[in-house]
Amino acid sequence: MKPFWVTLAVMLLLSQAMPGDTEKCWHSRGSCRERCFRNERVYIFCMNGKLCCLKPKNQPNLTTR
Repeated sequence: MKPFWVTLAVMLLLSQAMPGDTEKCWHSRGSCRERCFRNERVYIFCMNGKLCCLKPKNQPNLTTR
């Protein structure tokens, strides 16, 4: 039982020490991810090939005049 708790503690510490995708895109308004969350939209691609996910309020207005 003790190896289980040691493994769990190590995994917890590693999850705190290694944050997830912190790479930002589109003037630091979006995040580079493999998949966007439900409330986000893809606007462009990141330099690493991942999707630049933005919340709709942060996307530029592309309406023509």
